[in-house]
Amino acid sequence: MKLPQHPVSIVTKSPEFPSTSRSSISRREALKSTIAAVGLSALAFEPVRAASPASQPDSRRAAPKRYDMKKSINLWAFPYPDRMSLRECLQLAKNAGFDAIELNYDLDNDLSPKSGTAEYQAIRKMADDIGIQISGLCSFLFWPYPLTSNDPTKRERGVELAGKISQAAHDLGVENVLVVPGAVHIPWRDDHEPVPNDICDRRAKEAIGRLAKQAEKLKVSLNMENIFFNGYLMTPMEMNQFVDGFSSEFVRVHFDSGNIAMFQHAEHWVPILGKRTKNIHLKEFTKKGTDYSLETFRPLLDGTTNWPALTDGLDKAGYRGFLTFEYFHPYRHYPEALIYQTSDSMDRILGRKA
Repeated sequence: MKLPQHPVSIVTKSPEFPSTSRSSISRREALKSTIAAVGLSALAFEPVRAASPASQPDSRRAAPKRYDMKKSINLWAFPYPDRMSLRECLQLAKNAGFDAIELNYDLDNDLSPKSGTAEYQAIRKMADDIGIQISGLCSFLFWPYPLTSNDPTKRERGVELAGKISQAAHDLGVENVLVVPGAVHIPWRDDHEPVPNDICDRRAKEAIGRLAKQAEKLKVSLNMENIFFNGYLMTPMEMNQFVDGFSSEFVRVHFDSGNIAMFQHAEHWVPILGKRTKNIHLKEFTKKGTDYSLETFRPLLDGTTNWPALTDGLDKAGYRGFLTFEYFHPYRHYPEALIYQTSDSMDRILGRKA
């Protein structure tokens, strides 16, 4: 209702004169004064309320406990190099709240055989200027050039490239290198001839033995990744036996939560691997589907992974390193959305959301 604006008379008593005096104010101002007075008096009788439930941990919103692990994201989640430069990716990861980013070595990008010490040191300086860490190096080159291939030329090229990745990590001041030690089968490639299990195991041990000597000199950790699809090192006990066989602090485990999720459970591996775990990939997987390709992996929390059990297990195992989201499909439209969504999901997984 619109209030009339004509003046009204208010009678007030003056302490200096016994008679009354009249002052003229608007009705709107009078109502405002009354509301203010009533509001203040009402506060005097308002009962003291208990602390809001929102101030208490709410497991519907995020993990009630805060986990002391670092947030990282793999470069494959970005539209690099087609639509974003490396600098743009690093800056976006920083802006989205990540502590670190994992970089990928390939045959033709900023990290490749075309680059050398000077280029890697420049990348490291760029990351330092932006204020983001590099959690490790990763590569798809272990698939076209498997360390256990039946083709000796491919095997030798694989060892050569793995050595170049280790050198790149050293030049970048990065200690973690992901390694795929071998493959019985590679279902997404039609140029891979299956390798018998015992031969695969022998070749993998020979290759990692050669690479470990270089890694020890470079002070770089070769971290073996568990991959269910390749048919090798299918249980945590097998992984432990493989890693322990080198008796080297520079041969460890890169644990991937999604790569075993088809038939196993990530939280079961954690206590068995124990202190061998040096770096971690977080991948979301759903057991509800029937597609067992790379398309099965989903954005975080859109799957069946038991994140509370997994983070509790890592915490009990004393893991305090990087948790790196690995995803192979940058969003076609507005790719920044995936980066920010992932950061928010990891905040909830790690209890960083109050």
